[in-house]
Amino acid sequence: MKNVFFYLLFLPLTILGQKHLAPSSSEISPILIGETLPNTQIQKIDSSFVSTHSITNKKKTVLIVYRGGWCPYCNVHLSNIASVENDIIKLGYQIIAVSPDSPSSLVKTSEKDKLKYTLYSDSKGELLTAMGITYEAPLTYKPIISKGSNNVNKNFLPVSSLFVINEDNKVVFEYIAPDYKHRISDKLLLTVLKNL
Repeated sequence: MKNVFFYLLFLPLTILGQKHLAPSSSEISPILIGETLPNTQIQKIDSSFVSTHSITNKKKTVLIVYRGGWCPYCNVHLSNIASVENDIIKLGYQIIAVSPDSPSSLVKTSEKDKLKYTLYSDSKGELLTAMGITYEAPLTYKPIISKGSNNVNKNFLPVSSLFVINEDNKVVFEYIAPDYKHRISDKLLLTVLKNL
């Protein structure tokens, strides 16, 4: 009886702590400023896995979340951030970008947009869902996201976002736009970083 009581008490707490796929981009429930970046496994361009905290631990990080290399708005944003990469590095930050694209798709995006910073794959959506920024993709996008992820992701999109993470893996700034056409500008990002 004691075990049943514990289970019934613990189950709702477990469910509340989990993030799920939102029905739409306007219904996401993202991690908040002051919360810890989830520690999950994501893939490098060479397909090897690495934990998020091994990338961000003890390093101030600008984390870009984008929908995929197939998204023209994403490519423009990635390039805009690349144009101020040296300024961001001088302020003591590293830049990383995460999308549901497969490692092979990341290579194409990196080469096409001439990016120096590192791209990571989260095709299964473990990090992006844990961050509370994934939602059910509209039917018209499902073939595109499936192709971009080498058939791993068949149903979700992340909301385009930018997070600033401190050395303790805490979120200190976030820009989250449910409308994928809206992104933080490179100038505004630099202003934010100078004032953190």
